[in-house]
Amino acid sequence: MKKCNYCDFISYPFDADLAASYVYALAKEVKLQAAKMTNGQRQVRTVYLGGGTPSLLSGEHLVLILENCRKHFRISSDAEITVECNPGTVTREKIALMRRAGVNRISLGVQAYQPKLLAFLGRTHSFNEVTETVKACRYEGIDNINCDLIYGIPMQQRHDWQETIERVLDLSPVHISAYGLKVEPGTPLYKDIASGSVVPCDEEAELEMYRYAINILAGNGYKHYEISNFAFPGKEARHNLIYWFNKEYLGLGPAAHSMLNCQRFSNVKCVASYIKKLEQNEPVVAATTQLSLEDEIAETIFLGLRLLDGLDTLDFARRFGCSVADIFRTQLEKLADQGLIKIAENRIKLTEKGLPLANEVFVEFI
Repeated sequence: MKKCNYCDFISYPFDADLAASYVYALAKEVKLQAAKMTNGQRQVRTVYLGGGTPSLLSGEHLVLILENCRKHFRISSDAEITVECNPGTVTREKIALMRRAGVNRISLGVQAYQPKLLAFLGRTHSFNEVTETVKACRYEGIDNINCDLIYGIPMQQRHDWQETIERVLDLSPVHISAYGLKVEPGTPLYKDIASGSVVPCDEEAELEMYRYAINILAGNGYKHYEISNFAFPGKEARHNLIYWFNKEYLGLGPAAHSMLNCQRFSNVKCVASYIKKLEQNEPVVAATTQLSLEDEIAETIFLGLRLLDGLDTLDFARRFGCSVADIFRTQLEKLADQGLIKIAENRIKLTEKGLPLANEVFVEFI
């Protein structure tokens, strides 16, 4: 496996021996973190195995990770348990093992239909492998399937994007994530664009692709519930909703981020360092930020505005003891006058005009 050309996430080439050591180190971190938490915090409603390609781990290792989580946390009987998978990295046998371990949701990194675009992105799978993986999941009883897609890829034409969505609709996943390609500094794609060897997608064409996705997915029964996410009713990603409602979460593993007890903290990035520190009973947290009340307020607003239902102003007032308008009246009036937000029925929402300009809205609250 190789890292995708656009990816700036922390990831490393797969090594079976290192993976085994990592899984056992992770088990130790699970135990240590659980011991620090309250009874309420140890009650878990969602589990997400993601980042890199966790499906490269053996089925036995994936089962072991979940068993350790259950040993030290109380995972709800109806918890949403997701594993990110790259098509072609999972067999029916591995899916069966995951299913027996409680996995009930699979998120597939599909990205595009066309081989030329997959190759450009550095993806190693084919769309046929996507189809086979979806069939295998359903055969083993996992129907809650998400497909990640990317638009705004250099060389991607409007008809390419339309074809990608149509092919994915043929598979009828219950959830689809459609992300505009972000060109992150330090990635091979960033360097290629900076050098002029690759021409980025035209902004207007990218906007048309986004609007096409909104319209075609709505016409096929998908609820557009977050800026980049669409789902059949009742199949929204419960794990991601925790982030968008700005609730507490615990991240485990190298480079994992957490938000607990009004603090954000992140682990060391290097796998070898992570393993060594746990072997030596040293802390793996590399950075901690204490969140002020102002930080919490700002984050609750702009994360809530990512949802199409918008920010619930009554919930906000109960949480913080004041109204959004008390703090940001000028900003709200400005954004409403610009047609980027609408305020009605105890909700503040992005408008159709505001959706593609969301970052310009969010910055007003920071």
